Amino acid sequence: MLRLLLLCLSFTLPTITLAAEPDSTNPFVIIETSEGNITVELFADKAPVTVANFLSYVDSGFYTGTIFHRVIPNFMIQGGGFLPDMTEKKNSDPIVNESKNRLHNIRGSIAMARTNNPDSATSQFYINQRSNLNLDWAPGREGYAVFGEVRQGMDVVDFIATVDTGRVKGMGDVPAKPVLIEEVVRQQP
Repeated sequence: MLRLLLLCLSFTLPTITLAAEPDSTNPFVIIETSEGNITVELFADKAPVTVANFLSYVDSGFYTGTIFHRVIPNFMIQGGGFLPDMTEKKNSDPIVNESKNRLHNIRGSIAMARTNNPDSATSQFYINQRSNLNLDWAPGREGYAVFGEVRQGMDVVDFIATVDTGRVKGMGDVPAKPVLIEEVVRQQP
C-alpha cells in the first residue's frame, strides 16, 4: 500500500529540480569572484529574454569590478549592480518578468533581482543559497525569474554567504569587506 501511495505521489507532486544534467546547447558563464569561480548554465529555452539581457551585460563587460552587495546567510547572495564604494552602475532598460517559466528558486538557481515592479529587472541577479520557493511565480504573486543554475562553485556561494555584513550608505546586508565580481565571461564549449 505504501509503495502504491508513493508511486501516486510521484506523479502528482510538482518537480522542483532544474535540469539534472547540463545541456551542451545552453550557454555557460563563469562568474570570477575574489572568493573563487562560479560556473552557471543559462536556460535560454526557458527564459530567452532574461538570458539575452544577462549575456548582453556579460558581453559588454558590465559586471567587471562590481560586487555582491547583498548577502543573507541561508537565503541568497545578490550582485551585479554596485561598485565597491556602493555607487550604482547605470543599467540598460528593464526587461519583462519571465517568472512563469516553471523554473524554481531552488538552491543553486540564479534569478533576476527586481523592485516591487515585476518588470523592473536590469543587471542585478542573485544566487539562491537554499531553496526559496516563496520567490516563485504563483497566482496572485509575480515571483522572480530564474534563468540558470550553478553547475560548479556552490562552495564559493556558500562561503560568500558567511561573510560579515552591515549597513553601508543606508543599505543592509552589505559585506564588510567587498566581495568583488572580477569578471563574468562566457565559457567556451
